[in-house]
Amino acid sequence: MAESAFAYHEPSIFTILNQTGLLLVLNLVNTCLDKLLYCGLIGQLFIGILWGTPGARWLDRETETVIQQLGYLGLIMLVYEGGLSTSLSSLRANMYLSLAVAFTGIAVPMALSFILMELVSATPLQAFAAGAALSATSLGTTFTILSTTELIATRLGTVTTSAAMLDDVVGLVMVQIISNLGGSGDSFSAMTIVRPLFVSIGFGVGVVLACRFVARPILLRILAHQKNLPQFTRTPQFSFLGYTALLVGLVAGATYAGTSSLFAAYLAGVITSWFDSLVHKAARPVIERQSTDESPATQQAYPGTDQDATRDPSRRDSTQANHEPKVTGTYVYEHYYHGPVNRILIPMFFASIGFAIPITEMFEGSIVWRGVVYAILMTFAKMCTGLWLVRFSPISGMTSLVRILRAAFTYARTCIRPQPAKANREKGRKQTQKQESSGVTAAATSTSDANTHSANQAETTTPVPPASHDEPQDQPRPVTSSSPSTSTSTLPPAPKSLYPASILSLAMVARGEIGYLIASLAESNGIFGEASEGSSSETYLIVVWAISLCTLVGPVCVGTLVKRVKALQKERDGAGPGGSDPLGVWGI
Repeated sequence: MAESAFAYHEPSIFTILNQTGLLLVLNLVNTCLDKLLYCGLIGQLFIGILWGTPGARWLDRETETVIQQLGYLGLIMLVYEGGLSTSLSSLRANMYLSLAVAFTGIAVPMALSFILMELVSATPLQAFAAGAALSATSLGTTFTILSTTELIATRLGTVTTSAAMLDDVVGLVMVQIISNLGGSGDSFSAMTIVRPLFVSIGFGVGVVLACRFVARPILLRILAHQKNLPQFTRTPQFSFLGYTALLVGLVAGATYAGTSSLFAAYLAGVITSWFDSLVHKAARPVIERQSTDESPATQQAYPGTDQDATRDPSRRDSTQANHEPKVTGTYVYEHYYHGPVNRILIPMFFASIGFAIPITEMFEGSIVWRGVVYAILMTFAKMCTGLWLVRFSPISGMTSLVRILRAAFTYARTCIRPQPAKANREKGRKQTQKQESSGVTAAATSTSDANTHSANQAETTTPVPPASHDEPQDQPRPVTSSSPSTSTSTLPPAPKSLYPASILSLAMVARGEIGYLIASLAESNGIFGEASEGSSSETYLIVVWAISLCTLVGPVCVGTLVKRVKALQKERDGAGPGGSDPLGVWGI
C-alpha cells in the first residue's frame, strides 16, 4: 500500500552533529588552504574521502546521494558564475586561440592513452575509453582556481575557461558514446558519435543566433520605452526571477536536447553578461541627455534638489532612479546566490568527488606504479596546451642553434687537436699583451693632445653669460653618438614571461567530475574488462589513479605559481610606476 505522506521524524543527534561537522570542516579547510596556496578544493576532496564510502563511512548511501545531487547544483552555479564573469569582447578576440588550446587538450591525451595497450595489455576500445576520461577538464576545479586567484576576468582566464568548457562539451559527448558502446562494441555506429556532437554545436549556434537576430531587436525596443514599464520590473526581485528562468530554461532545454547542462549554464551566464552590456549601452544616451539638460540657468532657477524634484516630477523620477542600485546579473548573483553556493553547494560538490575515489583498492604495487606513470603522461599531455602562449622567435632560435653548434664544434676540435689550440692560445696572449702596451702609449699621447686642445679652446672662447630668469632653463641638448641610449638600443629584447603559459597548462591538468563519470560508465558497461566480485578492474583503477593525481597536482601547482605572481606584482607596485606585469597582456 502506497503511503499518502512522508512521516516526519526528528533526526538523531548523531546525524545533526555529523552533517554539521562535515559543513564546518569543509569550509574551514577551504579557507586555510586558500590562504596558503589557493587550493582549498583539494582539502574538500580529502574530506569527502574521509567522511564517505572510501574512508570512515560516516555517511550512509542515501546521504551521499543527496550530497552528490546538491553538489551538482553547486557545479551548475559555479559554471554560470564563470560565464557571467566572461568578457564578451575578450571571448571573441581569443576564440581561435581557445579552440586551439581545447583541441590540443583533447587530441594529445587521446593519442598518448594508447600507450595503455603496452602498459596493461589494453584493447584499442579500452585505450579510447581511458583517453576519453582523461581528455576532459574539470570545469568546477578550473573555475574555482581562477575565481580564488582573481584571474577569471583576465584574458588568461577567458582563454582557460573557454578551452575548459569546450573540453567539457567534448567530454560529455564522449559520455554519450561510452554509454552507447557496451563491452563488445557491437552497438557502435556513426550516429553514436554524430548525434551528441551535432546537438551540442547546433544548440550553441542556435542560442547565439537567437540572441543576435531575435532577442536583441526586442530588447532594444523594450529598453527604449522602459519608462512606460511598471515599477516592479526595475526591482531586484523581478530581475532575480528573470535570470533564474533563463538559467533553468537553458539547462533543461540542453539536457532534453541531448547536450551538456554545464554548457547551457555557461551560455546562460554569457547571455546574462551580454544583456547587462546591452542595458548599459541603452542607458548611456539617456544619462548624457540628462546631463546636457542640466544647464547653469536651470540650476540657478532650481538651486536645491528638493525644490528641483518638487517643481519637475520627471526630474524627481530620474533623481530617484539614479539613487537606486543598478540591478545587473552580477548584482543578482552576489545578493541571492553567492552565499549558499560558496558555503554549502560547492563544498558538497568537491566532497562528492571524494566519494568516487576507491582508495582502498588502489594501493597495490603493480597498480600504483602504472597509475603514476600514466598520470605523468596525462599531465604532460595537458601541459602541451601551454605551448600556444609561448612565443617563439625563428631568428633568435636559429641564432641560439648556431651558437650551440659552433660551441660543440669548437670543443670537439679542441679535444682532437689540443697542441695547436694551446699554441694558438699562447700566440693570442702575446698579441693581446702587445696591443695593450701599444694602447697605453696611444692613450697617453691622446691625453696630452686633448689637454693642449682644451687649453687653446679656453683661451679663445668668450665666456657665456648666465641665463636670465625669463628664459627657460631646460634647453634641449644634442645627443651624441656615444650616449647610453644609443648603445642600449641594439640590445636584444627581454624574454617573454612563461607564467601565463604555465598557469594555463597547469589549470587544464585537473580532470575531476567528467573524468570520473566517463571512467565509471566504461567500468559499469564492461569496457575496461571483467572485474571480480566486489572489486574493480585493473584498467579502471589505473585510470582513477591518473584522474586523482591530476586533480590533486594541478590546483596545487597553479596556486604556487599564482602566489609567486602576486608577490612579483606587489614588488612591482611598491617600486613605483613603469614596472612590467609578470603576466603581461594576459593579466588584463
